[in-house]
Amino acid sequence: MTSRMTNEEIQAFLAEVNVAVLSVADPGRGPLAVPVWYLRNMEGELCVWMSPDTRKAGLIQKAGRFSLVVQDPRPPYKYVSVEGPVAGIEPAQLERDIRPMAHRYLGVKSGEQYIASIGGEAAGQGDILIRMRPERWLSVDYSKLGPLE
Repeated sequence: MTSRMTNEEIQAFLAEVNVAVLSVADPGRGPLAVPVWYLRNMEGELCVWMSPDTRKAGLIQKAGRFSLVVQDPRPPYKYVSVEGPVAGIEPAQLERDIRPMAHRYLGVKSGEQYIASIGGEAAGQGDILIRMRPERWLSVDYSKLGPLE
């Protein structure tokens, strides 16, 4: 019996609202690992939004690739880990990127309050969206191993 998820199960799991942990190589140190919000675009890329002045943005640009781990911490645990190259870096857009992420993670009302708190219609100006093209997947769904006693 395998605990691996099928491609359809992976896609369904990634559609759930879970915070991801982004990991990127940091030469001479352990990898940088930080929690992030993410979205999947129509091309199947995983997208993260950030300020270009952050350490993670600089490391991603230098490495040209990064990893994301998305997990459900409730037993029986599940996770999906994905790694791949940067497919693109572009200016973040309020309607395409920021508003959908805020609504996904906070709900519409709280998402709109969050957007207002970070600049309203100017939210995210100067920020970037980094797109990753998934290459390698790891997944586990421990519920596939049978019930916990």
